[in-house]
Amino acid sequence: MKCLIPNIGSTSFKYRVLNMPEETALANGRVERIGQAGGDCPDYPSAIRKCIDDVVGPGKALKSLAEVEAIGFKVVHPGPLTGPRLVDDELIAQMEEFSFFAPAHNPPYIAAMKAFRHELPNVPLVAVFEITPYAGLSEAATTYAVPYEWRTKYGIRRYGFHGASHRSASENVKAQFNKPGLRHISCHLGGSSSIAAFLDGVAVDTSFGTSPQSGLPQNNRVGDIDSFAVLFMMKKLGVGPDEMAKLLGSKSGLAGISGTSGDMRDMEEAAAKGDHRSQLALDVYVRAIRHYIGAFMVELGGVDVISFSGGIGEYSPYTRSAVCKNLTAFGVELDEAVNSKARTAQALSTEGSVVKVLIIPADEESVVARETVNVVQRVSAGQTI
Repeated sequence: MKCLIPNIGSTSFKYRVLNMPEETALANGRVERIGQAGGDCPDYPSAIRKCIDDVVGPGKALKSLAEVEAIGFKVVHPGPLTGPRLVDDELIAQMEEFSFFAPAHNPPYIAAMKAFRHELPNVPLVAVFEITPYAGLSEAATTYAVPYEWRTKYGIRRYGFHGASHRSASENVKAQFNKPGLRHISCHLGGSSSIAAFLDGVAVDTSFGTSPQSGLPQNNRVGDIDSFAVLFMMKKLGVGPDEMAKLLGSKSGLAGISGTSGDMRDMEEAAAKGDHRSQLALDVYVRAIRHYIGAFMVELGGVDVISFSGGIGEYSPYTRSAVCKNLTAFGVELDEAVNSKARTAQALSTEGSVVKVLIIPADEESVVARETVNVVQRVSAGQTI
C-alpha cells in the first residue's frame, strides 16, 4: 500500500511516500522556515503544492495522485476524541473547536485534509492523534488545580503532543535495550519542543499541557508561564484573549527573548558573537529542558536512557552538551568529542556512563503510516473504528 504522509510542523513541512508494510521510502522531502525570512515557502498551502509537485509527475515517485492508496495525517489537537480514525466531518469539527489551542497546527492540517478530500475523494484519509500515547497517564498527571467541571465540561486538562516522535524514540530504545523496567526520557527538540517520560515503553508524563504553547519554550511560542502574569499583561496592554493568544503563540518563545527568528542556528551564531539576548534565550531553553529531565528522573525513580530527536536534538551539539552538563552524579556522562561531531543516530555517552545518551532521528512518518494501514485494513474488513 502506497501511503502519503504529510507531516506539518509549526515551522516546517515534511512529507514521505512509503510503500507499506515494507516501510520503503519512495519519496521524501522537507520545506523549512515556512513564512519566515529565508524560508522556502511563504505559507502552508504553497508548501503542500510543492510537496505534490515534487512527488507526482514524469520521472518522479508517482506518475499520478491516483497511485496514492491512503493518506495519513499527524493530527495535533482533536480535543477529547480518541484515535486513530478516518478523517470525517466530526473530526474536522473537533479540530476546528480546539484550534484556539493549536493555531499553528490545526488550521494547516484542516486545510490539507479538505484539499486532499477534494483532490482524492475515494482515497481514505486517516488521522493519527499526537495525544494518543498519553492516554494512559494517570488522572493526577493530567488534572489541573482548577474547578473540576473545567475538565469534564470543557476538556481543560493536560493532553501531551509530539506523540509520534516520542513513540518512535520509545520503540527504538525498547528494541536496543531489552531490559525490564526500562526508564527512558525522550527529548524532542526543534521548532516545537517537548520532553516525555516512558516506563517500559509506556508514557507516564509529558512536558506539554492543554496546548502545544505549554511546557518548554518553543521557537516563537511561550512555553510555561504564570497564568496571572498573562492576565496582568492583558490588563496592562488592553488586549483581549485572541490578541494575547497571538502574542503568546507567535511573538514569544525563543524569538521573543532573543529578538531573532528564534531558530537555534541563528541564536547560536549571534550568541557566539556576544549577543546577550540570544545567549539568554539559549540559557532559558536549556534550563527548561533540564528542569523537566530532573522532574522525570524523580517520577521514574532514575533513568536508563536519554534520547535526543528533532532538528535541534539531532543537529545541535551545543544544546545536547549544555543539557547533559554536570550530570555525572546522576550517571550521565557525555562523550564531548563524539557529541561535537554527531549528526546521525548514535550513542553520545561514554563507555562508562550508567545512563545511555543517544541521538534517535525522529521517524514520525513511519509511525503514522503503520497506524494508517491498520485503520484502512480494519475498515476494509468491516470492523468498527
